[in-house]
Amino acid sequence: MAEEVKLLGLGGSPFSCRVEIALKLKGIPYEMIPEDLANKSPLLVEHNPVHKKVPVLLHNGKPICESVVILEYIEETWKGIPLLPEDPYERAMARFWAKFIDDKCVGVIWKAYLSEGEEQEKGMEEVLELLKTLESQLEGKKFFGGDDIGLVDIVADINALWLGVLLEVAGVDMLNDEKLPLLCKWIDEFNKCSAVKETLPPRQMVLTFFKAQQSATGPTYK
Repeated sequence: MAEEVKLLGLGGSPFSCRVEIALKLKGIPYEMIPEDLANKSPLLVEHNPVHKKVPVLLHNGKPICESVVILEYIEETWKGIPLLPEDPYERAMARFWAKFIDDKCVGVIWKAYLSEGEEQEKGMEEVLELLKTLESQLEGKKFFGGDDIGLVDIVADINALWLGVLLEVAGVDMLNDEKLPLLCKWIDEFNKCSAVKETLPPRQMVLTFFKAQQSATGPTYK
């Protein structure tokens, strides 16, 4: 019996894009079911009743929620390009840095973007320090996963597109070769990957969205 793989997601979401990148790297065919978060479908509410958020992976009708949990499920379920190293310690470290990105970086980036004045300035300083800490894991490596894209790289997809857009809209010059040279180099390499290029939305589309949000009501996307 053929496997049925569906993804409830949102094209402009870095979290949904994580799952799409992983599925493409593994060569897993899937059906993308776009969600409107302003009018959540009964299918989304049924399969993610706790958070009612995307992404949700449906594998033969069984739902898996939360992007990093889904990535680990994909890794454990399908062969192909490995997303995690074989060594137990290295696997633990990959999980640590993936958690660092979600628990520390993502929240601070959004908070700084949504702030104004002195509060935003302090927030952006914290963002820079967190990114420098993350960047230290790229010393001597092409990707966080080594020579190939791995779990941490996929979880860090927000830095490959959305971070630069948010900084541009906020008028902050941070993501450059002087302040974050290794991260900038990583972004270039990451975006060259075919699975990434096929998945990430056009930068101009994301930029237009956030500029429109800011012009209309101030930064409101969370």
